[in-house]
Amino acid sequence: MSTEDHSPQSSSPPQTRAEARAAREAAQRAEIPPVPVAEVPVVESVGVPAEALPVPDSPPSSPSSPSSPPSSERSETKRPDTRRFRLALFGVVGVLAVIVAGLSALSLAQGPRLTEVQVEPAEAIELSGSRVVLTANQALEPIDASQVTVDPAVPFTVDAAGRSIGIRFTVPLDDATDYTVRVADVVGTGGGPASELTESFTTPASEIFLLNRTDKDDTIFRTDLTGEKAIPVFSHPRINDYRATSTGLVVAVEDDGGSRILIMNRQAKNVRELTLPGDGYVSSVQVSDRGGLVGYIYSDRTISEDSGRASVLVTQSLSEDSEPQIVTVGDDEASIAEWQFVPDSAAVLFIDFAGTLSLDDRSGDAGAQNLGIVMRLLGVSRGTYTAIVEKIDGSTVELNLADGSETPLAASDPDFGAATTITPFPGGTLRHIVARDETGLPTGQAIIRVDEAGAATPLLEVASGSAILQACASPSGQYAAVTVAPNLIDNAYDDMGVALPKALETHLMDLRSGEELVVLTGFDVSWCQMAPAF
Repeated sequence: MSTEDHSPQSSSPPQTRAEARAAREAAQRAEIPPVPVAEVPVVESVGVPAEALPVPDSPPSSPSSPSSPPSSERSETKRPDTRRFRLALFGVVGVLAVIVAGLSALSLAQGPRLTEVQVEPAEAIELSGSRVVLTANQALEPIDASQVTVDPAVPFTVDAAGRSIGIRFTVPLDDATDYTVRVADVVGTGGGPASELTESFTTPASEIFLLNRTDKDDTIFRTDLTGEKAIPVFSHPRINDYRATSTGLVVAVEDDGGSRILIMNRQAKNVRELTLPGDGYVSSVQVSDRGGLVGYIYSDRTISEDSGRASVLVTQSLSEDSEPQIVTVGDDEASIAEWQFVPDSAAVLFIDFAGTLSLDDRSGDAGAQNLGIVMRLLGVSRGTYTAIVEKIDGSTVELNLADGSETPLAASDPDFGAATTITPFPGGTLRHIVARDETGLPTGQAIIRVDEAGAATPLLEVASGSAILQACASPSGQYAAVTVAPNLIDNAYDDMGVALPKALETHLMDLRSGEELVVLTGFDVSWCQMAPAF
């Protein structure tokens, strides 16, 4: 170790060079006043803001303290850390700005995109008027119906506003089918390129309800279209009639005291009973899903020349306990011969025993409107507000219920003759034809499918000795259900209010191919607007 030279008079012990240098620096610092230092702690990490670090409660150590570096060294330590923090902060802000600008540019380059889709496939196969609602990520320029396509094709209307595009199907959709909705040339209100909005969905397979009567109990079954998954839903000793809605069942049963109408869900739970106009009997039960109504023909148990109601038409709310409302013509409760709900509405169309055809919208107070004299009400088309009626001169016309205009119903090609009943469905009609010999006796019956162009194709034929009681189409016109009473000679009638042969079978047909799918035991398929009569 080297040492420094010292004066011989000094009594201090010898110092090393390092000790002498430290003594000189201490003497120099004593002569120079200390530089004030801001009480901001040194930032140890660039990623942590200085404000988040604690501020010391006590002042910094004296500049002369051996544990504290000189003020110049502290300044040099603080400045680089603060500079790095600011550079890092500016860098983060710059990166975020670039990302936002990039996303904005990408959005403008791509055009509008889908952010949400609303659709109810199960409802779409049962009811007209179901919707698909497409919501985009930005407000859109007006959308025209010509920009929209639906595959497979189905009639629709378009209602668009803001970011939403609503496509309303005017007829029910087919079951077990993949649908694709496309909206072309969609442009945002702020400009930019056009884009195409596309959505696909699949409708579920159909289920139907079917009534089967036995000597023990009558039972309503729910089944698929193969008949292999039939499940009993509701049983009663005497089920007179029933109808199915999208959410429940309306069942008319007979007891010793007369008829009762029960409302329940599709699992036959939460049963409640409607209040009838009195102690009597009901028939021809129908429902209006859109109007939320049940309707039926009611007759008192005791009827005389001076008292009692016979065959009056009654409507009631399905959703709440309500009083029965009897349909009137003028101020009188009219006796009704035939009636039907107009599909997709709360209106009833009926013929009284005088032959007057009337229309009464039960959602308003206008009352019954006279539509003239007719012989028979053959059917009411879904989604068109058009009825098919037979006039007193024997002609069959399509009657526009909105304006009263008439169009002759074209004969089929080939012409199979006058129809006993005509059931409209989207795309055509089902016509019940009875062939007769020269003496007028029936020789056979058939259901003929007639498309909108008039082309006719036999769908199901039965020989003499059997009878077709009813033909109904599924809501979309994809299938048909034909109720047949076989072997009438040995087929005894039941003792219900509307008597029917005890043995009844239902043929399920594919209307597009004409093939028979299955034959089920029972009748009164839920596709039908009303129960069969014979």
